[in-house]
Amino acid sequence: MTFTMLAKVAASVTDLKKDPMGTFRESGGDPMVILNRNEPAFYILSPERYELLLEMIDDAESARLVNERRDSPPIKADIDELIATAEKS
Repeated sequence: MTFTMLAKVAASVTDLKKDPMGTFRESGGDPMVILNRNEPAFYILSPERYELLLEMIDDAESARLVNERRDSPPIKADIDELIATAEKS
């Protein structure tokens, strides 16, 4: 059976058990696939990459909402009323 590797760096679960931080350091901060019996088991990401991934997901969701609402009729709003409501919260 073949698998798509979604990372340039791979390590085994055994390597990870022996030296978790050393194994991750070998990735140079890039995503790393952890293999169990030569099959992808999970991926490891640095905190920075994980944060970037979450931001990208949030941006994609925002873009989806913008596209969904693009042709909706505009809603009139009074900025003073909005500020007053926000200050009460």
